[in-house]
Amino acid sequence: MTPVADTNTRMRVLDAAERLVQERGFNGFSYAHVAGELGITKASLHYHFAGKADLGRALIDRYVARFSHQLDEIDTSSPDAPSKLAGYVRLYERVLIDEGRICLCGMLAADYRTLPAAMREAVTAFFEENEAWLLDVLTDGEAAGQLHLTGSPRVVAQAIVGGLEGAMLLARPYGDGLRFRAVAVGLIRGLTGTVLDLAAPVRRPRTEAAS
Repeated sequence: MTPVADTNTRMRVLDAAERLVQERGFNGFSYAHVAGELGITKASLHYHFAGKADLGRALIDRYVARFSHQLDEIDTSSPDAPSKLAGYVRLYERVLIDEGRICLCGMLAADYRTLPAAMREAVTAFFEENEAWLLDVLTDGEAAGQLHLTGSPRVVAQAIVGGLEGAMLLARPYGDGLRFRAVAVGLIRGLTGTVLDLAAPVRRPRTEAAS
């Protein structure tokens, strides 16, 4: 097996496992599920990831890196705090509406007490990074008179992350993106005094069977 083939197989394993976690949770899939979906042996999976905990940590690390890159893009492309908040909400909405999935770390948080220690630390770090990014946006926006906070920036940042994660979970069983957007609009309108402009119309989340 060539290094290129090794890399391709590793990426395919991560892609399949990420989807399975987002659909079933970490405790709802096994190496057999991934191997069967990709048409490879479980031995091949162990070649790339010695155990499920190693695979889980790799999933989080990749997800966090991707999410961090998207936050950097929002910082670069958005001129003010309200538009940064709108961009942040769109990250969640794309996962729910376009991909028919739930935030990977949100799903893992539901399994938190049964996760290996290294995964628990990585899940917590993901939420802390999000809150730290929002804290900067909220602090700068309040100082510039663009946002009106009713609590400390840290508490508001925690409320935004918790509200969006919870809204994703509640919208999923109903297959109704409007439920998610209603929460998102309410969260941000209270800060900006204006209706959140997400640009794109809401569609029904794709079903798991269609994803």
